[in-house]
Amino acid sequence: MRRRSFLLGATATAAVAGTAGYYRSRIVETTPDVHYPGMQAGHALRDGAALPVPAASYRHGVAILGAGVAGLSCAWKLAREGYTDFVVVQGPEFAGNAAAGRQGELDYPLGAHYLPLPSMASTHVREMLADFGIIERGAGELRPYYDESILVHSPQERLLRNGRWEDGLLPMTGLPEADVAQHRRFLALIDQLHTQVGSDGRKVFSIPIVLSSQDPAWRALDAMTFKQWLEREGYTSPALHWYLNYCCRDDYGAQYDVVSAWAGLHYFASRDGHAANAGEGAVLTWPGGLAALTDRMRDAINHKLGHTRWLLAGTAVRVTETPAGPLTTCVTDGPTPGAYTVQSGRTVCAVPLFVAQRLLPDIRAYGYEPAVHATSHAPWLVSNFVLEGYPLEAPGEPLSWDNVVYQGRALGYVVSTHQLLRVTRSPRTVFTAYHALSGQTPNAARQWLATASPQALRDEAAADLVAAYGREFWRNARRLDITVRGHAMASPLCGYLSNPGLAALRNVDGPILFAHADLSGYSVFEEASWWGVVAAGRILGEKPPSA
Repeated sequence: MRRRSFLLGATATAAVAGTAGYYRSRIVETTPDVHYPGMQAGHALRDGAALPVPAASYRHGVAILGAGVAGLSCAWKLAREGYTDFVVVQGPEFAGNAAAGRQGELDYPLGAHYLPLPSMASTHVREMLADFGIIERGAGELRPYYDESILVHSPQERLLRNGRWEDGLLPMTGLPEADVAQHRRFLALIDQLHTQVGSDGRKVFSIPIVLSSQDPAWRALDAMTFKQWLEREGYTSPALHWYLNYCCRDDYGAQYDVVSAWAGLHYFASRDGHAANAGEGAVLTWPGGLAALTDRMRDAINHKLGHTRWLLAGTAVRVTETPAGPLTTCVTDGPTPGAYTVQSGRTVCAVPLFVAQRLLPDIRAYGYEPAVHATSHAPWLVSNFVLEGYPLEAPGEPLSWDNVVYQGRALGYVVSTHQLLRVTRSPRTVFTAYHALSGQTPNAARQWLATASPQALRDEAAADLVAAYGREFWRNARRLDITVRGHAMASPLCGYLSNPGLAALRNVDGPILFAHADLSGYSVFEEASWWGVVAAGRILGEKPPSA
């Protein structure tokens, strides 16, 4: 793999620092606006808060609880196939982990910000992208043709290491030859695993994961951590260990010394999507992240149904099974909280499992024991810095879409305006910094997040930006919005692949259905969308794909 590096020269920095007037303004760190989406509703549900008396009732064939990726995918599939008698109870945040924010003309992500090119196995995603015009032709082919404005623009990613920006995130420059050889060996292994087939004839690593091989020899990797597997296989390079630990923190919100080795390899080996008009490793991205896809799903449903009444404001707080079908009680926010009920023939719980277990009378009836089967959920900070102008870059070192600091406290930052098609770059931009608080237990991190001052959250959010630019970064910052996600994503720790509780919920097919990325043990668009589409298929009488 070719990697360029440029010297971050002290001379160049000093020359700029000496420019007249550059240091005349006083540096002031921006005071953040901090948001905790879903926290108030979640804590009220956990604590058993008293509910208002329902003032309205609705009756529909299907009620979908949650307007995240899974819930919207379920609704999109139903509407696409001509089924119209459904409603979606939005929940505390439309789009959930795919939500976006906006300041003036600038969109930016409040959660997930890109989608890898879908593999051949992810037919549900390919169908969706074709429906939205993102795949322009060849959705069923190995290399579809994509809307070029959505394929990530160059330069795509860079790594700040030893005072230099390098292309790509896997260090290759200035390392001992033995370390470089290990890096190449790992990359060659991943290339091999893209097509590796188990004893049952299935791909070992597929996405969605339920289509992966059941070969015991491969699934045994779930019994050890990714770090243990690396050490067993003779990978000792500190730079490679840093990179793969970074990937686990970025993809799963947990460090590689607790993440399942199967999961660590799966993220790389299952993603083998290609494009006719993009190079290997390309991804799909938008200024507002994956909100572009949830918005398209909403628009497609509106168009199919001819109205917007299918999306109900409010949050589901209780599901009661009755002879007429599930009865869902929902509450609405506002100065005068209210409540309503939805009677349905079938109800899809498209919410995290730690929420579903509090909605239902007893989730154990479905084979899921929370005390035994609940997975760890990682807390995250997603922080959006609205900038007037851009921080100073060293000569010859262009800003990339994704920018990461080697051994940084956080996970780097992406540039929301990178995808804008302009002759000159936008005068204003947003840097979105990501931080999985994986250095402590999830419970300890959540306790800290609940009590930390806005200033403490700001310092944590800005850690990598200050590492890259120094305190001079604050000269350009005009606004900072911090989104705290205390249970952002499920982390695939050792044993998650054979979790019998998750397996039981995946197969539920009755008045209650489950649809959430938690069923896969980790949070990515492809998995969330898969379970939404599977739930819709069951409602439509389709046979679920073989697991």
